[in-house]
Amino acid sequence: MSDQFDLNALLSQAMEMQSQLQDAQAAAAQAEVVGRSGGGAVEVTVTGSMQFLDVSIRPDAVDPDDIAMLEDLVLAALRDAVAQIDALQQSSLAGLDLGALGGGLPGMGGGLPGLGGVVDTTGSDDTVDGPERQ
Repeated sequence: MSDQFDLNALLSQAMEMQSQLQDAQAAAAQAEVVGRSGGGAVEVTVTGSMQFLDVSIRPDAVDPDDIAMLEDLVLAALRDAVAQIDALQQSSLAGLDLGALGGGLPGMGGGLPGLGGVVDTTGSDDTVDGPERQ
């Protein structure tokens, strides 16, 4: 009988964690970030759900003889915004109370379904953002 109770408790924790995850994802999706490059010469505003809202380019960033520089600045601002969104999503997951599920579910590859593996709840961020940002 105690095995049944443990299973019920585990399922209850899983349902609570799913609810917390949905709340965290909804909050992250509504957040807005501004990716910047060139000391603010180019700014891109993006929501956490990856909806691009605005692009702002200062006139002094536009040199008709150096279009490649402007392209690089826009790309760097986009990368900055995406890196911020990634950090926002990671921090929203870090606050989840995984309880007994923290080590993963047996037989599921050591992770939680839909999360791509074990969730690091320590709050440390050892990820690489990709190419250098300006």
